[in-house]
Amino acid sequence: MEYTHQQRLQVISGIILCMLLAAIDQTVVIPAVPAIAADLHGFSHVSWVVTAYLLTSTATTPLYGRLSDQFGRRKTLIPSIVLFVIASCVCALAQTLPQLIAGRALQGVGGGGLLAISQAAIADVVSPRERGKYQGYMAGTWGVASTAGPVVGGWVTDHLSWHWIFWFNLPLGIAALVLSQIGLRQLRVVKRDGRIDYPGAALLTGAVTAFLLGLSWGGHTYPWISAPVLGVFLGGAALIGLLWQWERRVPMPLLPMRLFASGSFNRLVAIGFFIALVMFSAIFLLPLLFQLVFRANAAQSGWDIMPFLIATTIGSYTAGQWARRIGRTRGLLLGGLAATTAGFLLLGLLPATTPLPLVVLTCFAVGVGIGFVLPSSLVAIQNAASRADVGAATATLLLLRAMGGAFGATLAGAVLALRLGSGINALGRARGAAANPALPAAFHLAFLIAAGFAGLALVIGLKVEDVLLRETLEPEPELIGH
Repeated sequence: MEYTHQQRLQVISGIILCMLLAAIDQTVVIPAVPAIAADLHGFSHVSWVVTAYLLTSTATTPLYGRLSDQFGRRKTLIPSIVLFVIASCVCALAQTLPQLIAGRALQGVGGGGLLAISQAAIADVVSPRERGKYQGYMAGTWGVASTAGPVVGGWVTDHLSWHWIFWFNLPLGIAALVLSQIGLRQLRVVKRDGRIDYPGAALLTGAVTAFLLGLSWGGHTYPWISAPVLGVFLGGAALIGLLWQWERRVPMPLLPMRLFASGSFNRLVAIGFFIALVMFSAIFLLPLLFQLVFRANAAQSGWDIMPFLIATTIGSYTAGQWARRIGRTRGLLLGGLAATTAGFLLLGLLPATTPLPLVVLTCFAVGVGIGFVLPSSLVAIQNAASRADVGAATATLLLLRAMGGAFGATLAGAVLALRLGSGINALGRARGAAANPALPAAFHLAFLIAAGFAGLALVIGLKVEDVLLRETLEPEPELIGH
């Protein structure tokens, strides 16, 4: 079934606020982290405010993808919105750090479905070749969220209270609930038999939990080379092995193994992992760089990071338009990865006396490069997946992106803690830390490490096939897993 332009717009308008909620929640909390840590007296464990959300949203993303494939996008999206709104209330009312962490974990369970189902719904109605035509709506949504997130988060923290960051999700969530009910009724629901792979979901959740626990503990609660950290990493690896064996036998797997039979699919999800790693490294590092080195307050750091976030939107929109014109994504992937690598290298090599405008301009170039990669990798994967597997393929990429983001933010924090010797406690002394001469060197090292990972993604991208984007909703039989 082909959809008209008007029907496509109705579907996109129905999920636009869901994407806004998912996007803004990734950045709005970052400028508030020092205030949350000080207010709730939990400097040593405040990273769990970010980690708890990433943990549950990452673990549930593939499950939402498979549920939406089987029961329809609308029936799966509505409960996730409701849960997200309820969890936002829990976070807003939190009076202790454990309460806030519990609310963020619950929020992640709902948030895991917002982006995965929204992206799959777009793939249901728009062919990969034509997706660039509608990229402006999606890129605009990400632009508003990315721009508003740190600015609003910083301003609210300075002038009101960090609690209000979560209260703002209520009107947005209610509006998203109403619009998605209306817009997603346009989608044709294909009933598919089979049971949900709950054992697979449990194994995946356990594996993701183990890896994120190790990343959260390493360098903070325990040394990286310690029994608890190594133990959870080994446990996570063992659970991945069990998951791999289980998914090969179950009739309706959570992660269809036929997807991984394609070298291109594996390379694309690897690129997704590394681009999210460097993007979240930047999202974590840049506000701290502006606060600790350039002595900005929370609100000003939000404005300083805005060009980087706007640039990712510009890159995403431009990549979508070019993909529609040329019908291919490989060149866009390589160009974006090259720009990202060069930008991080420059950030790592600029002297400490570099003027702030030049640093912001370099961040803008990095953002454009990342923006080129994000939609190009997603469209390439959806281009090759059958309609029955679009949700699972999309969720797999988003899963790897989420894990990459968690790893990137945690690794960046670990590098700063290692070089400064004060860990998360430095966040509570932003103004006093600005005089520390070791700060610029610590940030330079973190940016150079990010450049290394971006360069690795570029090498992987050189082996991605230059496949022509299809102009129909169904792929050719010989594509991924068929």
